Amino acid sequence: MKTFISHKKLNNELRNSEGSLGLVPTMGSLHKGHISLIQKATANNTNVIVSIFINPTQFDEKQDLQNYPKNLQNDLQLLQNFPNILVYIPETNDLYPKRIKAKDYDFGKLDKIMEGEFRPGHFNGVATIVEKLFTIFYPDFAYFGEKDFQQVIIIKALVEQQELSTKIISCPTIRENDGLAISSRNQLLKEGYRKNAAIIHNSLLEAKQLMKSMNPSQLEKTVAAKFFNAEGVDLEYFKVLTNDSLAERKKFNKAEAYRAFIACKIGEVRLIDNIILT
Repeated sequence: MKTFISHKKLNNELRNSEGSLGLVPTMGSLHKGHISLIQKATANNTNVIVSIFINPTQFDEKQDLQNYPKNLQNDLQLLQNFPNILVYIPETNDLYPKRIKAKDYDFGKLDKIMEGEFRPGHFNGVATIVEKLFTIFYPDFAYFGEKDFQQVIIIKALVEQQELSTKIISCPTIRENDGLAISSRNQLLKEGYRKNAAIIHNSLLEAKQLMKSMNPSQLEKTVAAKFFNAEGVDLEYFKVLTNDSLAERKKFNKAEAYRAFIACKIGEVRLIDNIILT
């Protein structure tokens, strides 16, 4: 394992490398979900970069940026299990040399719903940093977790819009024993609130059963009603959309796949999740 704070030095390291290059972008505080992405990347590529960078332009609230969990020492210890990877740990000015500002993108409705509605500007920040990483390193493949499925769809749109050559590989969500999607934010849950978080995955599983007898709108309303009296849980949205285009439908169509999405606050910690329904 080699670490770099400069993208120029990392590119110099890769200059004479042969074979494919995989990229796993992270914001650190690594967990089993990240490790599964790195395992897939290292299994399928000769060279792998793991980036650790908390990107300031994708946070719509300064407090959220300040509170985001950080544990670089632990991250590097975990990454020692991958002796051949290249770890990119830049300072902000290596990626934002002039201004810390996101680009403006046009993703149509994709970034106006769900996370885009509740976190204005978030996806401009995500797309900005991903485009920077893709055009600095030109990876053949980049690996993202399906827990952030809306993000995956938007990054695929970014690649198409900007005519980038990187192929996006989406990887299944890794879960705790009770179904909660593993997230860096889970460690911020205060004692006593962790058990309340089980409602997130349970509601998604319930949606999968109820869709057999309901249309998407009925399904959304029925599941949302379960949260009215849920202790310590504040539902932000529950949506049922098409899997490929994140479009709303009045009825389910056997020719399409659908996915259920949820975001809620457990105490003060905001968590998101989703599952494929069909």
